[in-house]
Amino acid sequence: MTILGNNCLILSLPRSNTGPAMKHILPILTLTTLAAAASAQSAAAAGLSYNRAGLSYNTDAAAGDNGYSLSVEALVGSSNVWVAAQANLNSAGEDSVAVGYLFKNVAAGIDATVAVASNDTYGIILRRSLNEVVAGLEARFVWSQATGSNSVDSFVYELAYNIGSKYQVAVSIEDADGADNETSVSVRYNF
Repeated sequence: MTILGNNCLILSLPRSNTGPAMKHILPILTLTTLAAAASAQSAAAAGLSYNRAGLSYNTDAAAGDNGYSLSVEALVGSSNVWVAAQANLNSAGEDSVAVGYLFKNVAAGIDATVAVASNDTYGIILRRSLNEVVAGLEARFVWSQATGSNSVDSFVYELAYNIGSKYQVAVSIEDADGADNETSVSVRYNF
């Protein structure tokens, strides 16, 4: 009994699905997909490191919550899977972890990361090397939204300077729901 007739290789019961035509379909599709993915991804913009750890001093004028936080982020192996964690050394419950995917050189040298984080948060991170302005300069823009009962849109604007290839100093301003909430100064080590 056949479903679509004897000429259909996939849905025909009397015929084998492992004939010469079907044996090579999976390897061909796999190689084609890998080649397309490899050609679509270009190298990261010069000077951008995604494997780094940092210490930040944060000032929150509105809440009066000043203090330190530790952060670490890295790409998993040689993939574009990005993972990050942050620990607030002052407030319990302000720690977070995130996982995302890095799209390198999306437009005009900008790398974009789409991420989801703990506490029902998701967002987009844009980074760009500004070596054409000043060697070692970098800009970062982050949009995130916390969902749930306290839905908050947050924007982070950061300007960073790379000292050699191993160290970075950065200043950032976080603007949550239209209020200039937090200013941070960070020192990072690229590993």
